[in-house]
Amino acid sequence: MPEKILIVDDDLETLRLVGLMLQRQGYQVALAHNGAEALSMARNEQPDLIVLDIMMPDMDGYEVTRRLRNETATTVTPILMFTAKSQVDDKVKGYESGVDDYLTKPVHPAELVAHIKALLSRVKVRTGPAPALDRGYTLGVIAAKGGLGVSTLALNLALAVHERTKLSTIAAEMRPSQGTWAIDLKLTNPEGLNNLIHCRAADITTTVVEKELVRTTFGVRLLLASSRARETDQLNYGPQMEAILQQLSMMAQMVILDIGTSFHPMLDRILSQLNEIIVITEPQPSSVERTRLLIDDLVARGFGKPKLLTVMAINRVRADVVLSANQIQEKIGQSIAMMVPPAPEQAFYAATRSIPLIEIQKEGLVSQQFYRMADMLAQRLQTQG
Repeated sequence: MPEKILIVDDDLETLRLVGLMLQRQGYQVALAHNGAEALSMARNEQPDLIVLDIMMPDMDGYEVTRRLRNETATTVTPILMFTAKSQVDDKVKGYESGVDDYLTKPVHPAELVAHIKALLSRVKVRTGPAPALDRGYTLGVIAAKGGLGVSTLALNLALAVHERTKLSTIAAEMRPSQGTWAIDLKLTNPEGLNNLIHCRAADITTTVVEKELVRTTFGVRLLLASSRARETDQLNYGPQMEAILQQLSMMAQMVILDIGTSFHPMLDRILSQLNEIIVITEPQPSSVERTRLLIDDLVARGFGKPKLLTVMAINRVRADVVLSANQIQEKIGQSIAMMVPPAPEQAFYAATRSIPLIEIQKEGLVSQQFYRMADMLAQRLQTQG
């Protein structure tokens, strides 16, 4: 049965031309002239994809997208925003409202079709069985203390994995009231994790979790944690945490978790859901000693064998005297997968522009280390397949 595409535009000529072109490509086509009609037809027609304009008289495309994402039937329906609005702010607003792709008019018909095919193929990958794994590969990032770059690594590694492999990827902050990504990237809805852990575990479904994810221009969906102190410290949210992780693993081929430190109150619950853990240290004696104790604890919990344990050293501050990779390895009894050099200028520019570190100087040494780690993960997935 051909896939059905709902086209939403108040311009009748656009509806006619785009509809005719897609019919010639073998798609079923449904047409809506405004936002209200689009919402009604999306419920009744259940399209496989929606092509949506922004500028419409009664309800703009941003609002239509937000309403579609709040309805169970269209929570994960791919939306291609197809519009004459070409400013960066317009695109960012589109992605923040929940669209999957953004294309500016005028465009060559072949490019429009290519974007539609890519979105539809992504849905098939996400909703069908993974080719190599029954569930997504879940990786956690942790350190023995704060301030070692766990959040930075988790986010940028997720972007590198998605860019390198095109795997569907989710990055999630697992630390209620201690999130940083929303502030760093100026993203809305940083309450996703908090909202989920206040649900009953039995109510946490794929649809419920999907509503809390934030889509980004980088192709990675994010589960954000608020940075404000909440009542979560008084909650026993272990069952909810397990339910969240179980659902995430069924929603993407790669899930990367920002665990924070080993003092996480739900650490046992999180560790039970992981395929691999990355331990972050820094080339300073006291940090390395604390890392050794953390690794000993993780090994006792089954990491290293059969679950993978990877160690990375991140040097965030330039210093004349630091421990070498060999010295760190001797002290912790584990090999170091890689050493990430300090890059204060790169970090500063990323912070001032509210973009991930990897987007600054993609050919730089720090970014290349993230890509190297992404390549290593891709090889592991291929080996498992």
